[in-house]
Amino acid sequence: MDKIRTIIAKEWAEVFKNRLVLFMVAFLPLFFSALPFITMGILAAVGEDMSALDSSANLTAIYSDLCRDLTDAECLQVYTFTLFTFMFMILPVAIPVTIAAYSIVGEKTTHSLEPLLATPITTEELLSGKALAAAIPAVVATWLSFLLYLLGARLMVNDVVFEQIADAMWLIAIFLVGPLLALLAVFFAMMVSSRVSDPRVAEQVSALIILPLILLFVGQSMGLILINRQIILLIGLAVFVLDVALLFV
Repeated sequence: MDKIRTIIAKEWAEVFKNRLVLFMVAFLPLFFSALPFITMGILAAVGEDMSALDSSANLTAIYSDLCRDLTDAECLQVYTFTLFTFMFMILPVAIPVTIAAYSIVGEKTTHSLEPLLATPITTEELLSGKALAAAIPAVVATWLSFLLYLLGARLMVNDVVFEQIADAMWLIAIFLVGPLLALLAVFFAMMVSSRVSDPRVAEQVSALIILPLILLFVGQSMGLILINRQIILLIGLAVFVLDVALLFV
């Protein structure tokens, strides 16, 4: 464990010199936390109602369960916050990609990989340290920003709407599936990083791992799909299987 902690400290000392990494870890989660409230403020300012929401988001019968026993204003709030809550599942994928993509190729570009491999450390310890160095900031930043988001929602909406926002489904998604997604992004980015020679190429290729979540977000925003507990559990199961497979690879 001492060797792994040393690798983590080394990685953090190097990657956090990068302004892009600092932005991803610090400012992006804060932006995600504030964006729903900015959106709700704009909707309130322009007098948005459910009729406008129907036309802009193409809501269909799949939202009948989401808005059951809710007023139009409450349904608008639940729909908006539910849409943005899903963005917190994108954070643990977006943040570690930048760190993990640099993990191996960065050692190549600075010609420090050979001396590092010559130290008395196993491959498992090296990869574990680099993986944890990328995953930990992503998971911690996601959890803290989500808690900040819940606090803001508690102050802004009534009890009925908040129950929908703080539903057990989203708690599972953020606090359980989120770390699994972070590991998936890290494993994939490290595989890419070990096979390219340019850090920018590694970051660009690794960012492809975010696309499935982006498609789900777009699908819900267009009214094509409703993210429910079954989908969250399926995502969690699929990501767990992929994590195990990539770990062996």
